[in-house]
Amino acid sequence: MDVETSWRVIEQERLSLADLLSNLTDGQWNTPSLCDGWRVRDVAAHVAMTPQPPALTTVAAELVRARGSLVNATRDMAVRYAEQPGVDLVAEIREHAASRRLPKVTNYRNIVLDILVHGQDIAIPLGIHREMPKDAVLAGIERAWRIGWLLGVNRAVKRFRYTATDVDWTAGEGPEVAGPAAALLLLLTGRVVALPQLSGPGVAGLSGALRR
Repeated sequence: MDVETSWRVIEQERLSLADLLSNLTDGQWNTPSLCDGWRVRDVAAHVAMTPQPPALTTVAAELVRARGSLVNATRDMAVRYAEQPGVDLVAEIREHAASRRLPKVTNYRNIVLDILVHGQDIAIPLGIHREMPKDAVLAGIERAWRIGWLLGVNRAVKRFRYTATDVDWTAGEGPEVAGPAAALLLLLTGRVVALPQLSGPGVAGLSGALRR
């Protein structure tokens, strides 16, 4: 997707996620998400924070506290943000839906990936179907394939050949793993919940790699 299309998708996904969140009960807000150690509330806080990035000095301090782990530092910042008294995450997501402001360490391609996957991190544990635009999913898969190491995904995931069954996309070498593009997007970002939607001779080995 080009830059303008990407930003339109980001805005639409933020707004639709705000609509989803606005109808949740207190119990649903505290439901564990697909992200290990994150509640639905924490994922929503991360989405709300993205167009309101902290200063680099704050990020550096968080990285030190998290012993250099970007994944852990990101989670810790989201958890603290979610617990702020009086914070209205739905209102913040809506207010900044069209914002193109970015943390200095990322780019719009990563934000497309981020909003798509985090929308599923929230929706799937709540039993809510959340459709994703096919062109955006394809862009997300391409990005996830390139930066999986940065997302903390087991490098063994790259030892398989992936084929999307509903869009024209394939990557990698090794035993084949096939499935819908949306499932591959979740898989390539480390979400084991996608495994039942996949088929092929590589699925058993991939399952072991992901769970490690």
